Amino acid sequence: MRPFAGSRLVAARCVLAAAWVVLGGHAGAQTAMVSPDPLSPQLQANPRQPPRFQRTRSPSLAQADRPTTFAPLPPPSGAGDTGFDATNARKKAAKPKANAATSPAAPLPAGPTAAAPAAPQPSPYQTPPPGEGNAALAAAPPGTPPLQPIEEIRPPKKRKAYAETDDPYAPLGIRAGAFDLFPAVELTGGYSTNPGFSSSSVKGAALFSVAPELKVQSDWSRHELKADLRGSYNWFSPEQTPSLDRPYFNGTVDGRVDVTHDTRVDLQARGLVSTDNPNSPNLQAGLAKLPIYTSVGGYAGLGQRFNRLDLSVKGDVERTVYQESLLTDGSTASNDDRNYNQYTGKFRAGYELVPGVVPFAEVDVDTRKHDLNTDFFGFQRDSNGLTGKAGTTFEIVKVLTGEVALGYTKRDYQDPRLVDVSGLIGNASLVWTASALTTVKLTGTSIVGESTIPGVSGALYRDVGLQVDHAFRRWLIGTVKVGFGFDDYVGLSREDNRYSLAAGLTYKLSRSWQVKGEVRQDWLRSNITSNNYNATTVLLGLRWQQ
Repeated sequence: MRPFAGSRLVAARCVLAAAWVVLGGHAGAQTAMVSPDPLSPQLQANPRQPPRFQRTRSPSLAQADRPTTFAPLPPPSGAGDTGFDATNARKKAAKPKANAATSPAAPLPAGPTAAAPAAPQPSPYQTPPPGEGNAALAAAPPGTPPLQPIEEIRPPKKRKAYAETDDPYAPLGIRAGAFDLFPAVELTGGYSTNPGFSSSSVKGAALFSVAPELKVQSDWSRHELKADLRGSYNWFSPEQTPSLDRPYFNGTVDGRVDVTHDTRVDLQARGLVSTDNPNSPNLQAGLAKLPIYTSVGGYAGLGQRFNRLDLSVKGDVERTVYQESLLTDGSTASNDDRNYNQYTGKFRAGYELVPGVVPFAEVDVDTRKHDLNTDFFGFQRDSNGLTGKAGTTFEIVKVLTGEVALGYTKRDYQDPRLVDVSGLIGNASLVWTASALTTVKLTGTSIVGESTIPGVSGALYRDVGLQVDHAFRRWLIGTVKVGFGFDDYVGLSREDNRYSLAAGLTYKLSRSWQVKGEVRQDWLRSNITSNNYNATTVLLGLRWQQ
């Protein structure tokens, strides 16, 4: 039956009350005196429970003195012809039931009957029945707490076990507390037509190398600690004179302490173990093996950001020590005159021009103090240096990272017989992702090395390298390397130009295993023709990484 509006319900009550008096007569009057209005709520008479309102009960139609009752109004109660609905819920066309739509309405039973029991309402926290979805939620009676639609209830996303990278063959590393460890080792064998880079008595030799490495990266919300440790040991067969077997190690540990959001402390510890090149003029004659030298150092600095301006100052200390040289006659020669300490102060200012591009200017002032006041030839090797550079850093994600700088250096020596070493320098460490398959790397270094040659102040070494990696497949990487070096021995009319060209191929079997091959050609062309050499090297190796 259609629900009545509020006004019609009041009028109906008045009509029914009048009919009650007229039809009921005396009996109705007596009943009216002892019974309240049947349409009004009745008070509960149970003394154990406080009085409260209860539902209206419908009187029976069998008694002529009682009016017709109405079925309980379904929600929304009180809806009129205007279409207002207090529940503010969308209407859905009711599906007629087969037994109710085709059969006439059954008459109500005679006699007093209780009101039809209310249909059970769904719990506010109950999942709707299958197939009804949000429609069942919308049909809830007024006052029911709003429910979340069933489509929006989804399980939380699972956290990935590791961070995926663009390279499906990149190592995943080993988790150790708050650090990620990336160990690797390469085993390489090959052949070189001129392993000693000699201009005379060229004799080829097979070579074997083992090269372990370890990278460490912290995973802290503040501060940072990272390490890059690389080493190798090379064997040559048959035995060469001097022996070319030699170790190599280069490791750095960098730390950053975030004092505040804009203030930091920069720390570094480093170490280098190597030998001079076999054709270096600093080596003595008659060597049985190449002498090993060790350089250990580090710096501590303070950095401060002022909005886009970044200022930093560092103090650096480094110690270089050479072991004694073993001669072919079994005797040894001291290298104490080559041992020295270097103290450096660095100041750097950078300004973030745009996000990811920070131009900077840097000034280095250093001094070198040797253990001996004069070397074995009577020259005082202590010196002071001044270097200025200007460049920019790049941190454009997935496009360009690293830095490049150009500058000028000058070093003057305590001995007036040694001329100053000066010239243009350049440093670079740049990675450019040209495309998803091609990567270009640019490296550059410039250093002023010490010399043991009488009358030679030092050597200015400049090196630049370009490497292009192209992925023919995700698992097949081709590499081309081009290198150039220039060595200027100040005080000696000798200038060396070094060239190198290499082509390699890397086959990635899995994330952990790779097969690598390379062919390399080296040349040296000097203004002193007796120093020229050519060398061809073929390498094949196996790499394991984690």
